[in-house]
Amino acid sequence: GRGGVVAEDGGSSGPARVLFPPTFSVSEIKNKQRRHFMFLRWKQQQRKEKLAAKKKRRKEREALGDKAPPKAIPKTIENQRVYDETTVDPNDEEVAFDEATDEFAPYFNRQTVPKILITTSDRPRGRTVRFCEQLSSVIPNSHVYYRRGLALKRIIPQCIARDFTDLIVINEDRKIPNGLVLSHLPDGPTAHFRMSSVRLRKEIKRKGKEPTEHVPEVILNNFTTRLGHSIGRMFASLFPHDPQFIGRQVATFHNQRDYIFFRFHRYIFKSEKKVGIQELGPRFTLKLRSLQKGTFDSKFGEYEWIHKRREMDTSRRKFHL
Repeated sequence: GRGGVVAEDGGSSGPARVLFPPTFSVSEIKNKQRRHFMFLRWKQQQRKEKLAAKKKRRKEREALGDKAPPKAIPKTIENQRVYDETTVDPNDEEVAFDEATDEFAPYFNRQTVPKILITTSDRPRGRTVRFCEQLSSVIPNSHVYYRRGLALKRIIPQCIARDFTDLIVINEDRKIPNGLVLSHLPDGPTAHFRMSSVRLRKEIKRKGKEPTEHVPEVILNNFTTRLGHSIGRMFASLFPHDPQFIGRQVATFHNQRDYIFFRFHRYIFKSEKKVGIQELGPRFTLKLRSLQKGTFDSKFGEYEWIHKRREMDTSRRKFHL
């Protein structure tokens, strides 16, 4: 980058500050070490100027007091988001009708009680096994079964016969959990997520004691579009309706830039204004790859939505959830 670079020329009379001409570019310096050193100098100078300007603005605001102009809202990728015509209006009658008749309506009308089967890809390794066990301690009424070469298409009818409402499949690659398939039974839909940044309990610093068996509260953040709404309803239907507040446990699905961050915390009210929280774990990040109508069907499944990177990721400010 171009800019006034400050150099110190150590002479006999002490360091003298030499200002490069405004057309000078650091990249013109041929010596790599010198170039890197000068670039760091220039960055340092920029930082100093920025801090000085910030201090000056703060003093001006303090001097003006109540007459100070309102603070400018910083530009972020989130608030510069490209408009999405499927963003849900809470008062939209069409959305309300869809929600009253979709596959999750029996859960939201309290006609079904969630019962979840958690399984894995064939012959899982230690890390995936531990992750499944910890996930089952977060989701009430969930049962872990390890798959031994049984096809998913054969597992699904058995799940439906045993009154399971959801099937979660954890896939792994080179002993690391890297995918999650969530299928709502008996009629779908099925969501396929890429999974990353998995942290088990023992890998979380300052973690709290093991979670209790109380039904946790659920927080769903930023699921704003029609697709996001469907995914949010899928996550909500994994947990029983009435959380036991006495357990003070909360499961959070936070969507930011189409990455869904899962966290599990315990909280305590220290005073009327202060709340302390402890992370219990596990934690992981999901990215939606596809949403399929019906239960899992890799050959003849009808897809509602598929993430196509080259076509869809044209702008950093375009989000789908």
